[in-house]
Order: sequence, then structure tokens, then C-alpha cells
Amino acid sequence: MNILDTLKYKFKHADIVEKLIYINLAVFLAVFVINTFGYLFQLNANFLVKWFALPAAFDDFWYKPWTLFSYGFLHTSFLHILFNLIALYYIGNLFKQYFTDKQLLNFYFYGTFVGGLIFILSYNFFPVFQKVAHESVLLGASAGISAIFVGVATYIPNYEIKFPLIGYVKLWILACIWVSLDIIQIPAGNAGGHLAHLGGAIFGYLYVNYTSNKEITFNNPLKELFKKKSPLKTVYKSENTTKSYSSKKYKSPTQQEIDLILDKISKSGYETLSKEEKEFLFKQGKK
Repeated sequence: MNILDTLKYKFKHADIVEKLIYINLAVFLAVFVINTFGYLFQLNANFLVKWFALPAAFDDFWYKPWTLFSYGFLHTSFLHILFNLIALYYIGNLFKQYFTDKQLLNFYFYGTFVGGLIFILSYNFFPVFQKVAHESVLLGASAGISAIFVGVATYIPNYEIKFPLIGYVKLWILACIWVSLDIIQIPAGNAGGHLAHLGGAIFGYLYVNYTSNKEITFNNPLKELFKKKSPLKTVYKSENTTKSYSSKKYKSPTQQEIDLILDKISKSGYETLSKEEKEFLFKQGKK
């Protein structure tokens, strides 16, 4: 089996998080190789960035509408893609413990989409950005990753992650730090990137919070995201969802087991569950 066949095999059998990482790496390597050849032969080889990065100016965007999604897979800096893919790996795998592969992919794409919209609107609305709109472009996976991170933090806010020298920190606190850093860094540089991150974060928070609490579907493509709600995805937030069940005279044994397991997760974290509890929760989430 040659290298190409090996890569095809690995990609085919990879999970959704790994596939997103592979795609981002492939695009980054393509940009790197093309730029290297362009430099050696003194050619203008920056066409990938020109055609796939999201422009801030409206009149540039109308000619390249696909950039509202394509920028989310484009990186030109090694450190940029390194930090993004590390975050995607850990946050994406945590997200997958509670949501499906399709939902993760949708959060990535819709977070990228909303982040791109916020970027364009900001650069054409705020006076500080208007004078540089024609010179500014957006690229990177951070908006999609922000949607995934804030989405899962909204869904399991009391989940705890252990850090060396610090101890356990709740996920909602980490999400607040994540968002706050983007807000305070807008005047410091890379304002467009920080605005896009905030757009992705807003999507992740509003969508999980809105659908989990009110169980409303929308007459647009987003309705497929939570088309089928399992007990796992509707009863977690006990403060709000207990109202919807209060009118019922009883809970089924299965629902009682789910409630007990979710209470255990909220107090101690997912990793404290036994193997049998994890398998039970997984099976219920697939129904």
C-alpha cells in the first residue's frame, strides 16, 4: 500500500473530528507548497488565499460568496493552524460525548457562517474598520471551533476539566474566559478574527440554549440540527425542563435512570460514570 492509499484509508476510517483536522491540514499544506513554488519561480502564487479567504468589503464578497464557508478551512500560519487543531481535537471529542457527528459538523459550518457574517457586518458598520475593509480578509477555523466549544459548555456547564497546578475548572468558566479574551483583544489587533470568534460563540450559545429550553424547530436548514431529540438532549437542564414534565403524573423507569445519571454528571463529571452507565446513556442518545 503506497502513501496515497494509506492516507485514503486513514481518512475513510477516521471520525468526524479527525476528518476535519485532515482537511484543514491538507489545505494548509497545499497553500504552503504553492507559495513555496511561487517564491522559487517568482510567480504570484497567492491565489488560494485570494479566492478562499473571506473579504470584508461587500463589493468583493459578492463575487466570492463561497468564501463565507471556505475561509473556515484556510490557514497560512503554522502556529495558527497548530493551536486551532489542538483545540478542535480536544473540544470536538468532548462535544461528541453528548452530540452526534452530524451535529458537530453542523456546529462547525454554521459557526463559521455566523462568524463570517459578523466579520463582514462589523467591517462595514463600525467606522474604525470601514477605512480598512477593502484590505482585510478573514481565514481560520476558530469561529467554527468557538461554536462547538460554547455549544457544549452551554449544554454541560458544570462539567469539570482538571488542569495541572490549578485543579478542576468548570466548563462554563472556561467558556467565559474564552469569550472574554476575544472581547478585550479587539482593539489590540486581529479585530476581524476576534469578531468572527464571537459570532461563532453566539451561535453555539443561542442555538443550544434556545432549542434545549423551548424545544422549537425553525423553518430553515438549521431545523435538521436537532431534528430528533432524545431524552438525553431534553432533560439535562433541570431548572427549566422540570416544568415541562411537571404536568405528567409519573416518569418512566428509563427516564428516572436518565435523570439520575445526568444528576451525577452535573455534580461529578462524565468521567465518574461506570461503564454500564455510559453504555446506557449512549444507547438512549441514539433513540
